[in-house]
Amino acid sequence: MAIETLKTLFNRDLNKLKLEIGSYQNESKIWSIDKNISNSAGNLCLHLIGNLNTYIGAQIGKTNYIRNRELEFSQKDIPQAVLITQIEATIQTVNEALLLLTDADLRKEYPLLVFETKTSTAFLLIHLTTHLAYHLGQINYHRRLLDN
Repeated sequence: MAIETLKTLFNRDLNKLKLEIGSYQNESKIWSIDKNISNSAGNLCLHLIGNLNTYIGAQIGKTNYIRNRELEFSQKDIPQAVLITQIEATIQTVNEALLLLTDADLRKEYPLLVFETKTSTAFLLIHLTTHLAYHLGQINYHRRLLDN
């Protein structure tokens, strides 16, 4: 039951991310920063893609994804359509990886040290849903403030 809930949350918010990125009327605004807004929507999107492909794809799904976190915040001007394609691939990766888990797996220790102390796989996955939602909200505000 918990795995289905996680799948529902990840799918809901990743599809919303796809909608937000696709809703920019001026594609160049995806990469805009202004005053106290230090991360563009494009960079936040790349960050979410890298984060989920690392902690769910590579670790749970064994995809061999290799993250370059620095590029998530330094790359610019990736076309809107490419970002959407990457989000769609991330949705597929997350779904395939979560299908591999059992409820017993959720109680096991997550294989990487992500925080100061080890956590369960369930804790890390719940954290990833809130991390996704947090940045999704930032992207929504970014779009409404700067895509005018």
